[in-house]
Amino acid sequence: MRMFWAAFAIFVLDQITKLAVVFGLNLREVGQYDVWPPYLTFRMAWNRGVNFGLFANDSGVMRWVLIAVALAISLWVWRWISSSNQPKMAQISAGVLIGGALGNVVDRVFYGAVADFLNMSCCGFNNPYAFNVADIAIFAGAIGLVLFTSDTGKSPDHKA
Repeated sequence: MRMFWAAFAIFVLDQITKLAVVFGLNLREVGQYDVWPPYLTFRMAWNRGVNFGLFANDSGVMRWVLIAVALAISLWVWRWISSSNQPKMAQISAGVLIGGALGNVVDRVFYGAVADFLNMSCCGFNNPYAFNVADIAIFAGAIGLVLFTSDTGKSPDHKA
């Protein structure tokens, strides 16, 4: 259940922030909104690829390939964590990753691209890239899976 609730919370948070910023603040028309420059700026970017726009093109085929890959990875992670006795933090990490992946899938289905809007720069470095809550969740969830999953996937009481 931890994995489900973590996925649900991240998915809802991602969708609410996208609706509030992209549509509520009309960022899709305005393009940029300085929140706390240069540290935090809302900068509209429609990402048709994966991270940093890799594999981006206007082909409808790539859109559906990326949707299928995200769904396949989410299903695999769900089954892996559900079928093994993983620690609480691994279950939460899996849910965070899945919630983020599903948030970006919804964008691709409804908008044809992922709505990215968070831009952070600091200390003389001007970051040209934008990201969203789902992207943060995917990254954090993947790191959590690396750090918190047990290597055997068996019960902690299991003796070899």
